Amino acid sequence: MNSTDYNTPHAPNWCPGCGDFGIWTAFKAAAAKQAWDNTNTAITAGIGCHGHIVNFVKLTSFEGLHGRALPVASGIKMANPDLNVIAFTGDGDSLAEGGNHFMHAARRNQNITVILHDNAVYGLTTGQTSPASPEGYKSKSTPEGNIDHPIHPLSLAITAGATFAARGYAANIPQITDLIIQAVNHNGFSIVDILQPCVTWNKIYTHTWYSQNIYLLDESYDPTDKVAALLKSMEWGEKQIPLGVIYQSNIPSCEDQLQAYQTDPTPVIKRPVVKRDISDLFDHLR
Repeated sequence: MNSTDYNTPHAPNWCPGCGDFGIWTAFKAAAAKQAWDNTNTAITAGIGCHGHIVNFVKLTSFEGLHGRALPVASGIKMANPDLNVIAFTGDGDSLAEGGNHFMHAARRNQNITVILHDNAVYGLTTGQTSPASPEGYKSKSTPEGNIDHPIHPLSLAITAGATFAARGYAANIPQITDLIIQAVNHNGFSIVDILQPCVTWNKIYTHTWYSQNIYLLDESYDPTDKVAALLKSMEWGEKQIPLGVIYQSNIPSCEDQLQAYQTDPTPVIKRPVVKRDISDLFDHLR
């Protein structure tokens, strides 16, 4: 397969220069390299500019309610663990409306991959401050400046229990292609935080700003050291934004431990429906 096999009749309509184009291109490249198709892969998305990706990738997909991409992904994976399940979400979608789901999916170490389109702003609804926006950020929702501390999504994920946490930059397509492949092949909750400039609304985290302040982790870095990874995930600022696999550990995933699969590995979705007579239960409750 090649990347163009995943194109749909609909051309992407993101703003010219949007980081979503890089994520879209990298994901298709990863899918082609790994032969992901409708027999082995499903994708979900939340609400936001990122959510339009389900219209531009020819794979089985489901766009959930705002903040609900991860519960849908979790349900799909539990029903059919054989599938690669990838949730596309934004910093507003998953860290605000979906913050509860994000934290607990990581805590359970569910075997799903989260691709976080991180532009630190609510882009689709015209530029309001998001949980990832920096302090002092001025927008329609914080005209006098944001007084909240921004969330570090990788720090939150690692603390909650994620077993794979990586960061990439949307303009570096080869790098994020590799990170997406590693994340999907990891057994457990994986997140790739992709720094994705919003060229229309966010005039702080621009392509120029990122290009001046990101750096690649060197080969001596040990992603298995959780404390060091947590500290690394919180680095932010001038020439202080690390890219690469920041944390990785190998422990049983949620699906590995589900009682339904302990004696029979057949996915629930493939098992025959068994009729049960519960008349005795109703008689007992009368």
